[in-house]
Amino acid sequence: MSFAERCGLHSREREAACEQLVRQVDASGIELIRLGWCDLHGVVRGKTLVASQLRSALSNGIGMVSTLLLKDSSDRTAFKVFEPGIQETLPGFAGASNFTLMPDPASWHVLPWTEKTGWLQCQPYLADGRIVPLDSRHVLQQAVQRLADRGWQMRCGLEIEFHIYRLKDPLHGADLNPDHAAWPGPAPEVSLVHPGYNLLTEAWFDRAEEPLRIVQRTAQALGLPLISLEIELGPSQVEAVFDVSDALTAADHMVLFRNATRQALRRAGYHATFMCRPPFEHIMSSGWHLHQSLCEASTGRNVFMRDCAAQGEARDARQVLSDVGASWLAGLLAHAPALTALCTSTSNGYGRFRPNAMAPQSILWGRDNRGAMLRVIGAPGDSATRIENRLGEPAANPYLYMASQIHAGLDGVDAQLQAPPATETPYSAGAATIPTSLADAVQALQSDAAMFQAMGQPFVDYYSTIKKAEHQRLVQAEDSTEFHKREYFGRI
Repeated sequence: MSFAERCGLHSREREAACEQLVRQVDASGIELIRLGWCDLHGVVRGKTLVASQLRSALSNGIGMVSTLLLKDSSDRTAFKVFEPGIQETLPGFAGASNFTLMPDPASWHVLPWTEKTGWLQCQPYLADGRIVPLDSRHVLQQAVQRLADRGWQMRCGLEIEFHIYRLKDPLHGADLNPDHAAWPGPAPEVSLVHPGYNLLTEAWFDRAEEPLRIVQRTAQALGLPLISLEIELGPSQVEAVFDVSDALTAADHMVLFRNATRQALRRAGYHATFMCRPPFEHIMSSGWHLHQSLCEASTGRNVFMRDCAAQGEARDARQVLSDVGASWLAGLLAHAPALTALCTSTSNGYGRFRPNAMAPQSILWGRDNRGAMLRVIGAPGDSATRIENRLGEPAANPYLYMASQIHAGLDGVDAQLQAPPATETPYSAGAATIPTSLADAVQALQSDAAMFQAMGQPFVDYYSTIKKAEHQRLVQAEDSTEFHKREYFGRI
């Protein structure tokens, strides 16, 4: 019996897709195939096979050390896998045992920035054929199933701010000096691609066109639904906007986009970082704004759309959103402290939550208000009616970001929560504020009964342990700026 059969993946359709892919690879001259998997931090890991091993990998997968699921953001294992009791805490992880990565033939891409190389997305399975329950993609799949059970589908559009720098010495930089190697190593030395503080100017786009062309061509070659590339306010800061797709596809797109952008730009002498706040004095924080709505799976009708405004004051959510949409909005607000741990998942991201910076500070919503945490866009009868969550950072794990929205939104719907009136002054004093540190956000996640139940105690405990380890190393760091450079700037 093949491992694909043991874990329930085998079907006539998958077998046919695998055979077609093997023939396609044989005919195309592909030499190497990367099997990629998204870890807890949104980083793609995996192994690279020669093309002749593709058929075997599709049928039986490839082994992967299980501790890759247990790494904190410095690549240190946050659990003691060689000590007694680990099997009870984390079944299947004792002794740094192997998991099996199973490729999805439908995820095939030919990588445009390197020669004769293909890429397949994988998910990890236990030796007995069960999917690893702590895998972040599996967490989103379970959340998506909760929607499917109600006949709904989540639709997501992505707005991703990030920074592109020019490497000062691509071949012999400080991060490549063997005398400076460390764990984690030094950050690369860079210069700007545009000087910033001139939002959406064509002149700054022209100065940054070379790296932005690389981003554009890479994204389009991979079939990603790129809409626009824009100059953001900060020095060397840019934004990419993607069209809507279902939540799982959108999350897959985010993983592929970040991974591809960093690699393609690096080969051309540039450094892209998706950390929120690069470690320089004059920067603007980057956010990841997640546009979300629900649709009926059978008809495609937007569940958030209201046919006509409800009776009541202008700041009532039901002036714009359906009753379901208004309760979903209220759920996001009610669980915002817990959501923050999953939407802003690095210690670096918490410096973004400050007043008058077009980033949220308080747990509020507004109608087309970019200072509020949740921005509601649309009108009665508008099929594009949606909620934009401005809480996230671009380094967040997209599967966990989107799963958190589903669980919080559904709790709002099930409890028929009512949103407070819309804010017009999002930075005024008095409103409940977003957690100000990763440790506070993780504590909020652990204390949120509905989120704890929806995501499950094993996952919440696992996630909290790893993120607390990350926060603790920041607290203990002699130089916090150097910590951010090494931990995030060179790695995400």
